[in-house]
Amino acid sequence: MTMAMNRPYADSFAASFIQELPFMDFLRERELHAAWKTGRAKDLQIAALTEDEYMMPELWEDTMQGTGLLLISAHQDYPVRSCAVKTLLDRAGVSGSALHKVAKPVLAGILNQCLNVARGDALLRIADYKVSAVHAGDANDYVPLEIPALFRLTADYLRANFPACTFAGGAFDHSLTTAVWELTGETVLVKAYRDALTLHGLSCDEITPAVRLSSSDVGVSGANLYPTLLTGVRGSGVSLGHPLKLEHRSGASLARFEEQLAMLYSQYTLAIKSLIGLLEIEIRHSVNCLLGVCKRIGITKKLAFEAAQAFVDHYGDGPCTAHDVYYGVNETVFLLQCDGASGSRVVQAEETVARALSLRWSEYDIPGDYKW
Repeated sequence: MTMAMNRPYADSFAASFIQELPFMDFLRERELHAAWKTGRAKDLQIAALTEDEYMMPELWEDTMQGTGLLLISAHQDYPVRSCAVKTLLDRAGVSGSALHKVAKPVLAGILNQCLNVARGDALLRIADYKVSAVHAGDANDYVPLEIPALFRLTADYLRANFPACTFAGGAFDHSLTTAVWELTGETVLVKAYRDALTLHGLSCDEITPAVRLSSSDVGVSGANLYPTLLTGVRGSGVSLGHPLKLEHRSGASLARFEEQLAMLYSQYTLAIKSLIGLLEIEIRHSVNCLLGVCKRIGITKKLAFEAAQAFVDHYGDGPCTAHDVYYGVNETVFLLQCDGASGSRVVQAEETVARALSLRWSEYDIPGDYKW
């Protein structure tokens, strides 16, 4: 296990794990330091944080470096964690980029005016002494799904249905929890892909199917299962798209999540078909195509050009297939990992990359000097 810092209350706290048991124990421990609380939205108040004697100095300092806000409720007063801001704005029914630029007392005043006329309840996620989310709390709105139970159900299901599966790593921060299991030995899952690679004269060594589960209590993600491939190249993966998503909405439950798990095999087959399809798409201007796709799906210019250079180093800049270019786009995730990005940022990058699977690749296969 590695941690960015040994202060679980800190907004930037992050932990990563290479073994399953410590990961599961950690999730249970975090749940013991968390709670859900409900109250009327109009009864909430926001204040710009000032130093109070009752608050731990470290907690106060961390919040001042983050949001600088305090939520006052009937239950207790809670420092506002950075990942709570989006849901707080949503619950208050206010939006706009300028809100992130105004002084904290001004922002608190705006939020109080809006909360004062808000209808219905607010569902607060309290974790490690701070409020991490302010969801809508009515019956048909946000439905919590206990994260330790989701990951335990997934581990149990995979072991029962893919006996040789192994835990490949897990990560936690206050916005997202994620873990990957390798489906070692499940050659049937990737047989069609291996056959297609062989047909096109490409190596099919070291391809391992895997499954990622990501979930969040703060509105970043539902309980989402992602088919993926581990290629054995620097331990990197290939996003396959087609996730099984269970949103935190009315009707969400652990029983519904188990139904999603039961669909995993068929969903994997569907995802592999999309990847195989890229082998049939010829690309004449590979680097331009890679850059155009990266720009279209929202990858930063810096990452895109770094990935393009890595692509040229590995494949050259001549004609290839969309499959080759897609592997090049996936390089952006590996580059983020090398830069020490958090687990949640890496997962979001994988989701971003997977959008490329549904693009019309010919639209980005253009000649000439590419202009971003």
